[in-house]
Amino acid sequence: MAERTDLVEFGGAGPPILLLHGLMGRARTWWQVAQWLLPYGRVLGLDARAHGRSERAGPCSTEDFADDVDELLREVDAGPAVVLGHSMGGLHALVAAARSPELVRAVVVEDMAVDQRGRTVDTWRPVFESWPVPFESLAHVRQFFTPYGDYFTECVEERADGYHLIAELSDLYAIAAEWGEREYWGYVDEVHCPVLVVEAERTAMPEGQQAELARRVPGGGTHIRVPGTGHLVHEDAPEAYRAAVEPFVRRALSGSAGPA
Repeated sequence: MAERTDLVEFGGAGPPILLLHGLMGRARTWWQVAQWLLPYGRVLGLDARAHGRSERAGPCSTEDFADDVDELLREVDAGPAVVLGHSMGGLHALVAAARSPELVRAVVVEDMAVDQRGRTVDTWRPVFESWPVPFESLAHVRQFFTPYGDYFTECVEERADGYHLIAELSDLYAIAAEWGEREYWGYVDEVHCPVLVVEAERTAMPEGQQAELARRVPGGGTHIRVPGTGHLVHEDAPEAYRAAVEPFVRRALSGSAGPA
């Protein structure tokens, strides 16, 4: 496979395990999760369009992101993958599984809803645009984003005047705007592999929708809600996240994944 700037090889060997980050993130934010996945397969991370080191610009549709997943897994050519996605990445994982079922053997969706129609990015703009960019140092980034400082240090880059987000806010707004204009239940109805839905206790997603996703997916779904967590479940409660996800991945790779 030709060298790609948007691909992170975390290590491991065997069947592919693909990690998809959320809006504003990048593949390397998955490093801690990737470490305990290494015994189970070849762990890969993908920088989505307009994120990280991807050379593909935004904005773009959900289907474009899913096509990138399809392309990567075909290049890897190592059999169907287990795909773990946080937020935006969870949506992309579902759509990829629906559109390319031969490439995805199981999906983990972390805190993402498939119908957010009516929501707009206008409520986010004042928050994002109030951030003190450029940040003066990585310590400044960690302090400002506590308790998610380590996560956000992966999402900035150093420039002459300090640290800036790698992703452009204009691209992020355009990507998220699509979620407020359409729903994706039609794709859910075409996912015929097992799905684990990991919901944050303090989710910002529509109430009850993630449980409905698990009930509705034809391949069989399991829904859990992790106490004490916000949107970044795998950062807020890493051991609880691992306790739920690791056996699901193990079963998927042994061919026995299904509702717990």
